[in-house]
Amino acid sequence: MNFIALALLIAGGLVVTVGDLFMKDWVITNKSWIYVLGMIFYLIGMNFLALSFKYKNIAVASVIFILINVITLLAFSYFYFQEKLTGFEIAGVILGILAIIMLELGEK
Repeated sequence: MNFIALALLIAGGLVVTVGDLFMKDWVITNKSWIYVLGMIFYLIGMNFLALSFKYKNIAVASVIFILINVITLLAFSYFYFQEKLTGFEIAGVILGILAIIMLELGEK
């Protein structure tokens, strides 16, 4: 995998995760400035995704981006919010990783 594409996708996935966390806070507090901050993080994260398309197939890049976002959200939910992870959630992450491997192998 191209290092630049991977770096963009990891950065974008993490930035979108921050946006998700702001959105969760906005739902709880209903403060409009938190919503705006969340949207700013979403837009920045999506820019990283768009830039990765220069280096990576759009389908593969999108799957990697979303999986990074899901994994970081699950980790944050588990460690910070003390939410339990179900077997289906763990299985979904494993299937997502397998999907990336298969998509990467298909490009070669």
